[in-house]
Amino acid sequence: MNTDEIIQSLPYSEPFLFVDELLEVDAEGAKGVYTFRSDMPFYEGHFKGNPITPGVILTECCAQIGLVCLGIYLVDGQFDQNSKIALTSSEMEFLLPVFPGEKVIVTSKKVYFRFHKLKCSVKMFNEKGELVCRGTISGIINSDDA
Repeated sequence: MNTDEIIQSLPYSEPFLFVDELLEVDAEGAKGVYTFRSDMPFYEGHFKGNPITPGVILTECCAQIGLVCLGIYLVDGQFDQNSKIALTSSEMEFLLPVFPGEKVIVTSKKVYFRFHKLKCSVKMFNEKGELVCRGTISGIINSDDA
């Protein structure tokens, strides 16, 4: 499965799709990018006059790129509309804000994938290469055939 097919297989759509491009994916991890458009509705009320991207949205972006894209790759084309994905845990540390209009790069490294559970170490960087957040995210990736 190539990177475009993986993105097309994601069970998300606008306005809740946080993957613009998947740069790399292999059995050990994934790397992708997303730009937080300044017109996204959550900015309207998140710190009046000085909006920043909510941590839960940063976590979701890390999960979509680092966990779900990797999980779809790992089940090797067996992922479809009947497949199920569920976030089971996340532990994130937030180090820098992400402002409207910023592009981020997410990388993940597989910790393990067994019994349909995928656990990854994730990091998010801004365009300057500064670490924005990092953590561990786990989820269930279950296809009908897996």
